[in-house]
Amino acid sequence: MSDSPVICFGQQPCGFFPKRFLYAKFVTARRLQAEIGGEIVFFCHDSDHDYRETKTLLRHRKNQEALLLNFGFRNKTQRKFSPLYRKEIAADWQAKTAVQIHPCIAPEWVPVFAGARAENVADFCLAMYAGMGLLAGVRVVRSSDPAVRRAACAISDCFVDVPYEGEIVRAKVQGDEFLLHEGGDAFIRLPAQPYTQEQISPTRDTRLRWMQSVIHCTHYIAGAGETQYLNRADAPEITYVPRDVIDRSDEAYTDHPA
Repeated sequence: MSDSPVICFGQQPCGFFPKRFLYAKFVTARRLQAEIGGEIVFFCHDSDHDYRETKTLLRHRKNQEALLLNFGFRNKTQRKFSPLYRKEIAADWQAKTAVQIHPCIAPEWVPVFAGARAENVADFCLAMYAGMGLLAGVRVVRSSDPAVRRAACAISDCFVDVPYEGEIVRAKVQGDEFLLHEGGDAFIRLPAQPYTQEQISPTRDTRLRWMQSVIHCTHYIAGAGETQYLNRADAPEITYVPRDVIDRSDEAYTDHPA
């Protein structure tokens, strides 16, 4: 292992324009890299399944009126239960959305959005982040990557990607069955079946240990919410750095750097 710093931050794909708190993580990482050197790693947790993560809140550039959008999904099962890297985008979504967002974004981003090409939500978000220059010089590690999953440590508190209604869904392992959360106290219960390490992704409580077993970072940039639940005892070797403060953190980043 190298002695050079490895500066990491994690996040689900969080909108086709990234939320401002994710942009702040990139800024924090680059500031820290300028101070101590090393590489930046973006742990992209694209095996999460919550479709609410990709809601994108834009504001009209003149009157500041809010516009809340999300992807159009291929079907209801994918929308609710498939991991983000398996949620397919509806065929007409990009063209319709381009018209809606035009008054809300800097002109420089119009061709970036129009030129993004991807069949699923996670790939589209990453294509946008790359087109906006956010991924320049950043190594992206995806939780959906079979090689990453094979290399990760064993965890018992986990989700598994399994077939359901002709789709791949992300189900919580609970004893001798798999659970799909419908909301509130409602669950769809699937019978357990054999699975391999390549189907496993972590829960919130096991994500840090699972991620660190692959990335071996020296510094981790933690968001405001993460600081409330990260169990630092799972990775005491890491130096934890709070992300830079940014206003309107849950809104989409659509500014254009000067």
